[in-house]
Amino acid sequence: MLTELNHMSQPIGPIVADWKAPPMPLRVVMPGRYCRLEPLEPERHADSLFAANALDERGMNWTYLPYGPFERFDDYRVWLEHQSQAHDPLFYAVVDHSSDAAVGVASYLRITPASGSIEVGHLNFSPRLQRTPAATEAMYLMMSHAFELGYRRYEWKCDALNAPSRTAAMRLGLSFEGIFRQATVAKGRNRDTAWYSVIDSEWSVLREAFQTWMAPSNFDESGQQHRRLSDLTSQTIRQV
Repeated sequence: MLTELNHMSQPIGPIVADWKAPPMPLRVVMPGRYCRLEPLEPERHADSLFAANALDERGMNWTYLPYGPFERFDDYRVWLEHQSQAHDPLFYAVVDHSSDAAVGVASYLRITPASGSIEVGHLNFSPRLQRTPAATEAMYLMMSHAFELGYRRYEWKCDALNAPSRTAAMRLGLSFEGIFRQATVAKGRNRDTAWYSVIDSEWSVLREAFQTWMAPSNFDESGQQHRRLSDLTSQTIRQV
């Protein structure tokens, strides 16, 4: 990206031509091949989500989230009721096509149309969703929808100590931007936050990488992948 100079010879950013703030994301269904994202509805999703989360017997999925674990269904249902009524974060249930059951959640948050930025977060993928094509497709659907709406920056932030989340961000083609030290306090402990992003100019290449990876031809009869997604998305990674 070229740097421009103003009339005082100071470097300034390039003009964003015809910029129009995108709309807020709506509660819409996002269909895919392996899964679909549905606006979170406790009446529809709570039972299957609680059952799927219970397979995480040690509660490891909750370590880096600022809430949970929920040992009682009623407590989890109350939490879902509260989240389902919010617009930011805006929660979706990940529904696996093979079982037609909700097996994880994801959300948009820190939605800022004026600057065209949106974040994905509150990710909680149960053992039924982890390491499946549906898990990857869910993240593709979230990213694709954001860019189709007109957002120019898609963010991923996580606890800097959350190695699986940081690995996932890189695998999905997001570029590491740095660490915010002592960014917050979560569950009474300090949290440094790692930042990752994709911008709109990178999306067309990244979209093709996702579609290549998710194609049925990329998997053999036993479901093993022929090409790794990280190999396909590596070309979008930037050294910021």
